[in-house]
Amino acid sequence: MTEVTSQTAAAALVALLSLGAGAAQGTAVHVAAGASLSSPASTEIPLSPALCPVDTIPDGDACVRLPGDDDSPEAEAESNAHHDKRGRWIVYDQIPRRPERPADYDAYRYPVPCARGCVVSGYDLDRPDESQRRGRRLSHVGHGAVDLPQKKGTPIAMLPLEHQEGDAEVVFVGSLFGTTVITKHALREGGQLRDYLLLFGHLDAPAPGLQVGAHLKEGDLVGFVGDTGSPELVHLHLEARRVRSEVDVGKLASSGWAGGAAMIANENSVVCDPRNVLPLR
Repeated sequence: MTEVTSQTAAAALVALLSLGAGAAQGTAVHVAAGASLSSPASTEIPLSPALCPVDTIPDGDACVRLPGDDDSPEAEAESNAHHDKRGRWIVYDQIPRRPERPADYDAYRYPVPCARGCVVSGYDLDRPDESQRRGRRLSHVGHGAVDLPQKKGTPIAMLPLEHQEGDAEVVFVGSLFGTTVITKHALREGGQLRDYLLLFGHLDAPAPGLQVGAHLKEGDLVGFVGDTGSPELVHLHLEARRVRSEVDVGKLASSGWAGGAAMIANENSVVCDPRNVLPLR
């Protein structure tokens, strides 16, 4: 095969792959007339759309986010129920995992070191009553969080949530799920900003000097893994909740312990599968 023929074949392959990428995104891709077959750009083969993650498109040898894809759809809350420890039938709201979010917990980043298989107990408040976590030594039925076992004293670092705007704000430091820190995050969702809470439970201690009103950037210290309120398991209890639109978390934050309890009450926030908001690896 002559050099010219090889260059022509390469250019044709580039055009076909580009057309495939455009078709996958519903946009037209044009090949400039008279383009030089001997130019370096004409012999580079771009990524196939199939190799890029969801919500991204190929751009040469890299994957980039779709233009305008800066928020997620409105998360839909659903009602569910279970028998509590006293046998009472409790009805509550919860937001299950979005179908487009990976089911595998290993697909996500966490505020503590986590390679693989570090979630020992996941979210189950979307399951039938009989399938929810319960036990003689457990204080609650069902689990609206992820549990991440770590060595006592392991630092917990702040991480931004999906579609978060600005820094996280500390809205509670005190005793709730053992020693607990709660942070508020503004997420772009359904074309508007919605407040979410991230609860860090069973800490050995919060970060030194951490107070309500502090703002935390990615990597800032939240506290240390412990077993307060959970003497049988040293771990981080990581829970996500969406604040109801009519609730002012700032007013609750000024109420001390009662404010922390109010923040996680069903009438003020809806428990959410953490996989909806945790960042992907």
